[in-house]
Amino acid sequence: MGKPTGFMEFERLEEAYEPVEKRLTHYKEFVQTLADDAAKTQGARCMDCGIPFCNNGCPVNNIIPDWNDLVYRGNWKQALEVLHSTNNFPDFTGRICPAPCEAACTLGINAAPVGIKSIEHFIIDKGWEMGWVVPQPAKVKTGKKVAIVGSGPAGMAAAQQLARVGHDVTVFEKSSRIGGLLGFGIPDFKLNKSVIDRRVAQMEAEGVVFRTKVIVGDKAIPAGINNDATETVSAAQLKKDFDAVILAAGSEVPRDLPVPGRELKGVYAALEFLIPQNKEVQQGVKNPINVKGKHVIVIGGGDTGSDCVGTSYRHGAASVTQFELMPAPPEQEDKPLTWPYWPLKMRTSSSHKEGATVREFAVATKAFVDDGKGNVKALKAVRVEWVGGKMSEVAGSEFELPCDAAFLAMGFVNPVGSLLDAFGVDKDARNNAKATTDGEGCYKTSVDGVYAAGDVRRGQSLVVWAIREGRQAAREVDAFLMGSSALPR
Repeated sequence: MGKPTGFMEFERLEEAYEPVEKRLTHYKEFVQTLADDAAKTQGARCMDCGIPFCNNGCPVNNIIPDWNDLVYRGNWKQALEVLHSTNNFPDFTGRICPAPCEAACTLGINAAPVGIKSIEHFIIDKGWEMGWVVPQPAKVKTGKKVAIVGSGPAGMAAAQQLARVGHDVTVFEKSSRIGGLLGFGIPDFKLNKSVIDRRVAQMEAEGVVFRTKVIVGDKAIPAGINNDATETVSAAQLKKDFDAVILAAGSEVPRDLPVPGRELKGVYAALEFLIPQNKEVQQGVKNPINVKGKHVIVIGGGDTGSDCVGTSYRHGAASVTQFELMPAPPEQEDKPLTWPYWPLKMRTSSSHKEGATVREFAVATKAFVDDGKGNVKALKAVRVEWVGGKMSEVAGSEFELPCDAAFLAMGFVNPVGSLLDAFGVDKDARNNAKATTDGEGCYKTSVDGVYAAGDVRRGQSLVVWAIREGRQAAREVDAFLMGSSALPR
């Protein structure tokens, strides 16, 4: 695949970033798509490895060597067709997927892996530029109606697949815009919302109906979860009006930190900061949280924490410190041990590089300190050590840092329980919707005609896993409604 000797001739080329001093002045995307010639060269690096582990490293099983070769040869439209054959939304994954495919790249064993994500980004941007991404409405309608609860990548993927085989699909979303956490959770500087909007327009032309500000089940939503709903629809009504229902509402309940001072003003769940910031950028609704000139501590070392870091710098924070409970990972992974699986190694995001981010590992928060007026003024912490998988505090390692704002970015524990309760579906041990992905009845819940896909079923995960599950659930629903399905699994 690609040029037979390309991997020996060409170096990996990373996508260029807008300079930090410039990108901190706005919330627009700052990653620059590869130029045509650079994309061809990067496609040439894909080696004829015999067994392309990247295919299985990718949850949607993208046919990566094929479209790398097509890009190398300048057959961009055909590359787009191959890419779309397994992935409905490469414009999402090409921007925010962490690229487990690259971790599985055979070239990556002893050299820099093929820049698969950058090539994917190039293909889809070229497709939109050339006008090749067009609606694909069904030629024949089935008369069957499907309701999808949740408009994140799982719900969108399922909706598009089902609409294209002729079903009437309605997507219900409690937020004021489509996209789930892609829409309001992820900052615009990582994913411009016009990227979502153009997909919504495509899907509407394919017959999908989107209903925003509608909550299904119980309007009482736990604190820290966005809810713009002005209308409520019961689960019973959906089951009555539709032939099948797919629950794709994500995993939204944030993991809390029950320590003294948690109730103080200035201590927030991460999305209480990120969602209003997205609304300010997109809708002009001022974010009530402003950290300009403040000392910010972000608790949690994942992508959501990184988003809080980047947003804080754009506000003009005086300092940003990020805590992680686990010990610092190695700078370089042990490739013979981990390849082709996702490796444990130090990862520094673009947000970390936008300021003098202090990253503290193996640290546990003990308390938030009151300034006497109900506001947080400092954070007390202790260093920890891990032995045999068990954590213990290091004696005498307690310390205190100034803290005007703390963002809890420790992940999400489960979907909103009231939604699952409204449909009466069984839950697993982690309070996710219980549904298998193996054997007969994949993605089917304990309630006939009700399916579950994405984070609502598997727990907090990646956008690419959501797309995979949405596509696969669509196939199962199509088979349930029609007796068989021609949709890919």
